[in-house]
Amino acid sequence: MKLEGKTIAILIAPRGTEQPEFAQPKAAVEAAGGKVTVIGLQAGEAETFNNDLDPGARFTVDKVIDDVAASEFDGLVIPGGCVGADTLRGSHKVVAFVRDFFAASKPVAAICHAPWTLIEADQLRGRTLTSFPTLKTDIENAGGSWVDREVVVDQGLVTSRDPNDLPAFCAKLVEAFGEGKHAVQAENA
Repeated sequence: MKLEGKTIAILIAPRGTEQPEFAQPKAAVEAAGGKVTVIGLQAGEAETFNNDLDPGARFTVDKVIDDVAASEFDGLVIPGGCVGADTLRGSHKVVAFVRDFFAASKPVAAICHAPWTLIEADQLRGRTLTSFPTLKTDIENAGGSWVDREVVVDQGLVTSRDPNDLPAFCAKLVEAFGEGKHAVQAENA
């Protein structure tokens, strides 16, 4: 699928987003012809990590969460990283931004610990998804069905477990963004 003419938002925490879970989906969207906007909680650069411990690369934030709306984008990527995902779900503005993608039936891709943000946005009831295994109980308590698979697609929501799943995750998120809006996506919004 080609993504020419599509603009995809990707979230990044000031510190702690998992580098490969940020960089590889970003590169996949760009390789498919899409434009990526990096959205952070604050202006400047964000520091990623590898395996939640080792410092990774720094990435420039294109826009801060205060200055964007879901209506500006065709899809959303939420990378993981335990610290980064926890920081993102703690932002009311990020949670509202995520919720707005579901309300507009736009595709969302979340990997590893990123479903924590989906839980905060109350978007998992009746959905089947995967994540880092330690989120299983959180997802089930939020009304979702957790499965242990490389990638799961449920009505415009693409999820994967960890960096090992990135090839499948990136392929499916490009496909979902290419397909566009999903009618059922808004049922939980």
